[in-house]
Amino acid sequence: MPSPDWTSPTAEGPVDATVELPGSKSLTNRFLVLAARASGVSRLRAPLRSRDTLLMADALRALGVGVEDVDGDDWLVTPGAATGDTAIDCGLAGTVMRFVPPLAALTDGAVHFDGDPHARTRPMGPALGALRALGVGVDDDGRGTLPFTVRGDGSVRGGSVTLDASASSQFISALLLSGAHYEQGVTISHDGPPVPSQPHIEMTVEALRDAGADVDDGEPDTWRVEPGPLNPLDVQVEPDLSNAAPFLAAALVTRGRVRVPGWPQHTTQAGDDIRDILDEMGADVVLARDGLTVSAPDGFTGVDLDLHDASELTPVVAALAALADGPTMIRGVAHIRGHETDRLAALARELGALGTEVTETDDGLHIVPRPLSPSRFHTYGDHRMVMAGALLGLAVPGLVLEDPGTVGKTLPTFTHLWSAMLGEPAAQGRTA
Repeated sequence: MPSPDWTSPTAEGPVDATVELPGSKSLTNRFLVLAARASGVSRLRAPLRSRDTLLMADALRALGVGVEDVDGDDWLVTPGAATGDTAIDCGLAGTVMRFVPPLAALTDGAVHFDGDPHARTRPMGPALGALRALGVGVDDDGRGTLPFTVRGDGSVRGGSVTLDASASSQFISALLLSGAHYEQGVTISHDGPPVPSQPHIEMTVEALRDAGADVDDGEPDTWRVEPGPLNPLDVQVEPDLSNAAPFLAAALVTRGRVRVPGWPQHTTQAGDDIRDILDEMGADVVLARDGLTVSAPDGFTGVDLDLHDASELTPVVAALAALADGPTMIRGVAHIRGHETDRLAALARELGALGTEVTETDDGLHIVPRPLSPSRFHTYGDHRMVMAGALLGLAVPGLVLEDPGTVGKTLPTFTHLWSAMLGEPAAQGRTA
């Protein structure tokens, strides 16, 4: 059920805040999948608790894996394998609908997958075709989308497979995460337009190596995981750097200063690109041992950006561009039409309704700032649209966000953190 509308707070002056963010969704869900069939019990320290990660934990439990809360914030993951029929709710989580089927193929029984209505429009065909090519039984009535059933017989032959992953890098990560458990391992070759969000594949490869997997990614568009056991994990989950983007961008909109503690010195998170983006727009960006600080006392400009590798930043960057001094061109993100919503169409529609001059291109947006007037900002069940709307609300008094609760997909505490950043009690995140 949609949550009540939210009148996003407006900044009364420059923000000066420290914002502590919970863990990365992308890392949390990768670690959970790796731990599900490791050779012992794993511990995930300070994982993200959000709709996507709770759906992943529940999916693994349905497959016979133990996921237990310990010491308040941690998860202990005890490997297991289900027998018999079970069903998995994917919600709107791409990581669940794509990462879990290759794991479910190792169980002995039928595993049925379904999710939210819009999840049934998200592309799955290449992933399901790859599983079939590796010897897995999949029933989807030819749709190439949810709902579908994976029919496991306790093992997967594995081997070599070629697929087109231009719609989502998750197709590759999904096979890599379970490939070490296949009899022949897995060799994945991509054949098609460039794979988007390459840092997410690098994240998967690094996480696999942390678990002791033998991974070869030395050849372009080819990845190989050798068969073999995975070691249990004991990992601290990094803050989610993509979720940090709207808070850091608030420093530009308000000509203020925002600090995010715990920013990693080295990371495979694509969200780390926000540092270079904000720097190019004119912010002062400083990464120190104790965190990342962004300030922008002199305002900021429009830019020409290729966000192909960090496309999840597009909604926040587009909102920021609508408030910049000069036009912005965003390129390389055609694939985000298949995300939680068609993000290019949604951004063009909502920014245009506020008064921004927006041209939707084949692979991006051309944004020319214009004076903005408040309206109801539709979020389309998309957490990133909530973040974009909140950023615009800093400079557009009276902007009302539809269904802000959908941000719980990756950051359930977003509105509380947003109000706190502005020095407001959470209760002042007013509902309309």
